[in-house]
Order: sequence, then C-alpha cells, then structure tokens
Amino acid sequence: MSQLSQAADVFQSHRRRLFGIAYRMLGTVADAEDVVQDAWLRWQAVDRSVVLNTEAFLVTTTTRLSINAATSARVRRETYIGPWLPEPVPSGDDPSLGAERAEALSVAMLTLMERLSPNERAVYVLREAFDYPFRQIAEVLDTTEANARQLARRARDHLAGERRAPARPQEISRLLDAFLSAARSGNLDELEQLLAKDVVSVSDGGGKVTAARHPVTGRDHVARFLLGALRQFGQDATYEIADANGGSCLVITRGTEVLCVATVSIDTDGISGIYLVRNPDKLGMRQSS
Repeated sequence: MSQLSQAADVFQSHRRRLFGIAYRMLGTVADAEDVVQDAWLRWQAVDRSVVLNTEAFLVTTTTRLSINAATSARVRRETYIGPWLPEPVPSGDDPSLGAERAEALSVAMLTLMERLSPNERAVYVLREAFDYPFRQIAEVLDTTEANARQLARRARDHLAGERRAPARPQEISRLLDAFLSAARSGNLDELEQLLAKDVVSVSDGGGKVTAARHPVTGRDHVARFLLGALRQFGQDATYEIADANGGSCLVITRGTEVLCVATVSIDTDGISGIYLVRNPDKLGMRQSS
C-alpha cells in the first residue's frame, strides 16, 4: 500500500468526527465539506512521520480552519435575505455526526450558536459535543487552559435563558404527528393547543423562494401563518417524518422536489420553536460520506 493510500485510510477513519466539528461550527454541509477537504490537503502535505497524535493534529487543523471559515461566513450572512437557518442533515444512521453525544446538533441550537464568537463556538463544540478536556481544547486554540475555560463560560452565558432542555425523540415525533394532523385538517384550535404561548416560527427562504422575512411570534399568529404556508404547498404535496440533526423533522415534498424541512424545539408548554428551511440550496438533506 502506498503512503498516500495509508494516509487516506487514516484520514477516513477520522472523517466523521472532523465533519461533525466543521458542521457544528458552520451550519452548512458545503462549508463543512470544504473545511474537511482542506484538512485532507494539509494531512497530505505534512510530514506524517513526525505527527505524534493523528487525531489531535486533524482535530486541531479542522477546528482552526472552521474558525477562519466561520469568520468569513459571518460577514456573508450580513447580506443574507431574511433569517438564516442551518442546513438540515440526515442523522438516522449516525445521530451524533461523529460526536460523543448529539449536543449542538439540533437546528435550534445551531441557530442559537450563531450569536457566539468563532472561538467561543469552537470551545463549546469541542467541550459539549465531543467532551474534550480543557487542556486539549487550549492546545487546539493555541491558548491557555484558563482562557479556554473562560471562553466556555462566555458561550454558556450567551446561550443561557434561550437554551431548551432536549426533548425525548418520542415526544418530538408525537408532537410532529399531531402537528401534521392538525395542519392537514386546517383545525386552527387543534394546532394552537400544540404550541407554546410564546412560540416562534422562523423561515429561511434565502431570497430564492417565498418565505417570511421576519420571525412570527405568538400562538395565534404562528398557527395562522403555518396553516397559510402549508396551503401554499398545494394538495399534491406529501409529508413525511424523517430523522435530521439528531431528532425528528417534517419533510414536505412534491414529486422528487423537497419543498421544506421543518424542525421543532419543545419545552414543557408545547412546541416553542418552529424552523422552516425553504432555501432550495439547503434542501438536499445531504449526508457526509
């Protein structure tokens, strides 16, 4: 076996983890794949005989590339038309996308994490999703362990109050089924009963399809908005519950075209957040290989 083939096999054994880091940092498959590809190119170019810890090298490389990419992405998203939401990824075969746990994978959490600085986000991802010790995180970010801990505290503070305790998959599936039934029947009262009083609906059309340019808030407003949105999909649209981002989602299609992927967040009062991804660039439901 050639040295390049050996390098490829080693890289492939870590690829899921690297993609999991990059995706949580960037929120889109294409950007995450670009980072992983750049990491592969650097792995090819490095003198691998002097690399003492392959995983540490690849995780460090991927994280630093992701931080740079996140900085650029933040600038691009300033001109994004309407709300920006992460790209859903299927997760039925690998719920945690290469992580120790599925933390920081839901669309709701990835959206919240947009308020973090790239360094705060990196620390949060490495700590909460992959359970790396602060000593190793400090080495990845080329900082002190004390500063890594401080970045983690800042990240948690920025997310405090907005972060919801994850609902059980069975509860999400049950509410999605009930939501779909109420939406199909057009029963406004039934739909409202599923929604929390302060529910928020966010739509991402990216300026390419019709979508609400601002979040819709409140049980009555959200219920009416959703019924109107579902009517626009037409009678020939089909609805299916699928696995994405570590939980259940609603996939709306017409023929072979995916029209919308809807995910929800849940609290004790019902459905508290509804995230409608309609930008066709984000509807491939692509899985990293």
